[in-house]
Amino acid sequence: MLPVRDGVGPSQVALPAGRWSCMLDFLVERFPAIPAGEWSARMAHGDVVDGTGRSVAPGQPYVPHGKLYYYRSVPHEPVNPAQACVLFEDELLVVADKPHFLPVTPSGNYLQETLLVRLRRQLGVDALTPLHRLDRETAGVVLFAKQPATCAGYHTLFAERNVAKSYQAIAPSTAALQFPLTRASTLVASDQFMQMREALGAGCEAAKARTDIELIETRGSHARYRLRPVTGKRHQLRVHMAALGLPILGDRIYPSLLPQGGDEIDNPLRLLAESIAFRDPVSGAQRCFASRQQLHFPPVLPN
Repeated sequence: MLPVRDGVGPSQVALPAGRWSCMLDFLVERFPAIPAGEWSARMAHGDVVDGTGRSVAPGQPYVPHGKLYYYRSVPHEPVNPAQACVLFEDELLVVADKPHFLPVTPSGNYLQETLLVRLRRQLGVDALTPLHRLDRETAGVVLFAKQPATCAGYHTLFAERNVAKSYQAIAPSTAALQFPLTRASTLVASDQFMQMREALGAGCEAAKARTDIELIETRGSHARYRLRPVTGKRHQLRVHMAALGLPILGDRIYPSLLPQGGDEIDNPLRLLAESIAFRDPVSGAQRCFASRQQLHFPPVLPN
C-alpha cells in the first residue's frame, strides 16, 4: 500500500491500451484540464508514482495495463472554519461529530479542508477510512475504521441494514399529514445535475428507498421531525421530505436547484445525523453514538 502524505492518500488511474509515447502524453490527454507543465512539475516533485512508489518521469515510456498513482493538491484551498469534534476513539473506530459545510472526503476543490484528512493529521492514523458518508451540508455522526482489515465487516453491516440511523430535520409544519408515516419510493437520477427524483411505482420492492418519519415538535410554521432511513439511497431524506411538500429548511437542491454560491452559514441545511447504533462485527459490543449538536428553528420575525 502506498503511503499517505500529509493526510492525503494517492489517487489512481488505470493505464489502458493506447499509442501514447510517454506517461506525460497520457496524463495530458486523460486530464485535459491540467496543463503539461503542471504534470511535469508534479513528476519532478515525486507526486506521480507507480505501484511500488517509484517516481514516474515525464518521458518515461508508456506501458499499458497497469496503474499510475498521483498525489493531488488544491492550490489556494480556502480555509474552512467549520470544526468537528471526536466523540469516541478506541483501537477499532473513530467517531466524529461533523459540522455543516465540512466535506467528509476529498473531492474536487476540497482536499485538506475535509474531515478525513483533518482527522488523519490530528490523530496520526494514516489508515483511517470512512465507513459511510454524509453530504457536505449535513451535520452529525460519522464513523471511521482505524484498521483496513476490519472495513469489510462494517460495510456488511450497512449493506445488510443492520445499522440503526436516526436523523433530525426542521421543515415546514403541516396539518395535512398524519405522523408517524413511512415514505417508500424508487429513486432515480434527475435530469437536473446533482438531483435525484422519485419514480413512483417504478422498480421492484427491494429497490425502493424507505424512510420512517415522525413529528417531534411544532413551532408555528415549522416543525422538527425525526427521520429513520431504512435504506441508504443518495439524498434519500431530502428527496422524501420534499416529495411530501416538506422541504428541509436550508436545502438548496430540493425541491428546486438554486444557484450555487457561497455557503450561508446562518442558514445551513437543517439536517442532522443525530445517532447511530449497531452491534460491532469485530468486538461484538453494542455501539451507540449520538451527536452533541442541535438544529435551530429560524427566528420568528415580528409582525
